[in-house]
Amino acid sequence: MKIVGLASNRGRNLMNIADRAPGGAEIAVVLTNDADAPVLEAAAERDIPTEVVERPDDQERAAHELRVLDAIEAYDFDLVCLDGYMRVLTETFLDEVPTTLNVHPSLLPAFPGMDAHEQVLDAGVKTTGCTVHVVDESVDDGPIVTQEPVPVYEDDDLAALKERVLYEAEFTAYPRAVEWFAEDRVTVDWESETVEIDGDDGGAFPSRRLASNDRAADLRYGENPHQDAAVYADRTTDEASVVHADQLNEGAKGLSYNNYNDADGALNLIKEFEEPAAAVIKHTNPAGCATADSVAEAYERALSTDPMSAFGGIVALNRECDAATAEQIVDSFKEVVVAPGYTDDALDVLFEKENLRVLDVNDNYDVTEELTEKPLVGGRLVQERDQQHLTADDLEVVTDREPTDEQIESMLFAWHTLKHVKSNGILFAKGTETVGIGMGQVSRVDAVRLAAMKADEHAEGKGPDGAVMASDAFFPFPDGLEAAAEAGIEAVIQPGGSKNDDMVIEAANEHDVAMVFTGQRSFRHD
Repeated sequence: MKIVGLASNRGRNLMNIADRAPGGAEIAVVLTNDADAPVLEAAAERDIPTEVVERPDDQERAAHELRVLDAIEAYDFDLVCLDGYMRVLTETFLDEVPTTLNVHPSLLPAFPGMDAHEQVLDAGVKTTGCTVHVVDESVDDGPIVTQEPVPVYEDDDLAALKERVLYEAEFTAYPRAVEWFAEDRVTVDWESETVEIDGDDGGAFPSRRLASNDRAADLRYGENPHQDAAVYADRTTDEASVVHADQLNEGAKGLSYNNYNDADGALNLIKEFEEPAAAVIKHTNPAGCATADSVAEAYERALSTDPMSAFGGIVALNRECDAATAEQIVDSFKEVVVAPGYTDDALDVLFEKENLRVLDVNDNYDVTEELTEKPLVGGRLVQERDQQHLTADDLEVVTDREPTDEQIESMLFAWHTLKHVKSNGILFAKGTETVGIGMGQVSRVDAVRLAAMKADEHAEGKGPDGAVMASDAFFPFPDGLEAAAEAGIEAVIQPGGSKNDDMVIEAANEHDVAMVFTGQRSFRHD
């Protein structure tokens, strides 16, 4: 798509479009009605042709527009984009060119005219922004293509607001609109004065995503003391959340950035289980997890997986915390405990630890937040939450030896816990408790060796002999399975799908290890 740009001053929106080439669009020529306009130099720096058509005081508007049309006639173009072009166009021009777009620095129809920012500040509104619209013969009217909001802050002056609207709204909305036109996704209905965007029908991943969160608290610092940080809250969330949790011991220090991150990971892990469950998280990875008949027993089993790594960790429970569980929690240093309620006796015990933060979450463990996101420099990744939950019927036995019912139960527990372990991830389990965890390795066989080492050297009262192993992705070679067999693993759950599956299955048969395929992997990289 080729664009004719009309500007009377700096033309910063046009230059932004030229630099970003949304949808592959290019600016064919920039025309200005002011021979001294800075846009001429900016265009020249980008090798964009320019034209100057000034309007004498005594020249009629239509006559000037005819001269403008003559100046751009030699250029091939599909769209006209205005950027601070200080002339109201008439049918003389508009009827002779393709669609003409303009960007206005307010959310039309509010605050039209040349002094939009002044109107915004005088009105005291809390949100402004910009509007990209199709140009007609009226002032700041015509079918709206897209809008972009920005907040207005109490200490804003004219200059600050103008810059924010330009950089945060106009530089986002105008290229978006141009891209839609370049991709031939726009239908303008002049009869209804509306614009339809093909493919902009919402769904889980709409073509445009807006998020609005309120700052809930300033944090002491970020991941490291030299980083400032804050936590923002989505007030529409119904699901149990550490952001919305009440900190019951108000005298304790507030949560840090890392506390929030780890507590969120711990809470999400124990949401996997309907049975009483406990987990201890350190640096967003499980140090241990278990289910049992009571949370006290579950916590004891989770802690015994790796009590050394659990030091300074985060505890999460999916049942009310009672005194028996609280006594175990305070027996060693922990940063935070998260649970859906506490008995009075439990609080008496927990409050003895001055800076153990006690978070009370609601008991809605059903997933209501369907998406997760990861900010990137220049954007963000958005995906569905990993809600896979396997049953025995989902498992394909691929070895001569079939797993027992007990091993299948343990495999499923291991698989659902492994979803919360950083990849490459390996998890050893017995019954419904972890035995050894190898996480965050760049080599899968190293992850197996790490899990075996943890189970041999750090676990209390349990070890790898007779355990099952879960792997979050397939084994590309038999070495990982062979290392597991050497450690004493008797059953394996893994996705399968490697071109070397036959070799891995053969190795499992040689070592008399039962193995099942899930048909789906369980990576976690965040």
